[in-house]
Amino acid sequence: MKVYWTDRAVNDLHAIHDYIARTSPEYAQRMIDRLTRRSEQIGVFPYSGRTVPEFEIEPVREVLEGSYRIIYGIRADRVDVLAIIHSSRQILLDE
Repeated sequence: MKVYWTDRAVNDLHAIHDYIARTSPEYAQRMIDRLTRRSEQIGVFPYSGRTVPEFEIEPVREVLEGSYRIIYGIRADRVDVLAIIHSSRQILLDE
């Protein structure tokens, strides 16, 4: 299944990179690589993630990568990465 990244998710990636790069540009790039590779998993196995506890809506799921939650929505023909959120933060998908 094709995986699409929403503008919000791409902005989240940039913010994560910029934050981590303040102390370690190398680690920042490794984390971004890890996060984007997880999208390959959800493209192949979209139901491998758990439903997001805050929503409990079947097609809205998440996978964890380190301290980050990759929130995605499953459609008939694709998967949309909706947001990447640090596990210590509250989910606000409508920003």
